[in-house]
Amino acid sequence: MPVFLLLLIATLAGLLAAFLTRRHSGRRPALDADETTGPALTLALVVVFAGGAVLAALAVLVRSSDLLAGIDSSVAEWGNHHATSWSHDALTLVTDLGETVTVVVVAVVVAIVDFRRTRNRWVAPFLIAVILGDKLLTEAVKQLVDRARPTIEAVAATLGPSFPSGHTSTAAASWAAFALVAGRWWGRSSWPTLAGLAVGIAVGVAASRVLLDVHWLTDVLAGLALGWAWFAACAIAFGGLLLRFGGTAEPKAAAAANRPVS
Repeated sequence: MPVFLLLLIATLAGLLAAFLTRRHSGRRPALDADETTGPALTLALVVVFAGGAVLAALAVLVRSSDLLAGIDSSVAEWGNHHATSWSHDALTLVTDLGETVTVVVVAVVVAIVDFRRTRNRWVAPFLIAVILGDKLLTEAVKQLVDRARPTIEAVAATLGPSFPSGHTSTAAASWAAFALVAGRWWGRSSWPTLAGLAVGIAVGVAASRVLLDVHWLTDVLAGLALGWAWFAACAIAFGGLLLRFGGTAEPKAAAAANRPVS
């Protein structure tokens, strides 16, 4: 049951993200990278402010109010009641997609492939900023809020502060960054699929952390908000002329052909 619920939530989230991306991109005529970058960065700015607002609101609520405590406890108890050894192993596989080691390996592969395709030297620093910055921000917020983890799972007590979920924020920021870079390779037609996969993975990791009883529901919601907001902030910082995230990256042969002769 927990695995089915996780797959359902992640699939619905991914389909919604793909639908919204397709609807948004489908309304616009084909544009070159310069014309598309502006709207893309504007959307990123909205995500930064929205994610920051959600994170701040949840932090205040969990520190100073019991308003959401009942919901957190009910979800944790449901996960524990329906857990089995098989579901625990399956959920652990999903949660590993938010492990730092996992995303670093994927980041190295993505950076190598992108450099071979485009010779753009800014993708590797972008991915480093996304992953490292997310880890630093998450740890800072954890120490500031200093929230206790659920007590249902004994191992949770050894994992440090609970709010926000580090696995969730890592998955949200990193997989969104991977999707953004890959979208430069395959063009606009790939955006809905890539957005759906990135969101589905992040939400799946978030659900796995709750169903494994190592985080509260509000922890993972905060993790999603922090991860996506930080990813959007990095997209703004590295976007435009550096990475041209709005459009498709030029293959290196085409770029060389178009380069002015000095």
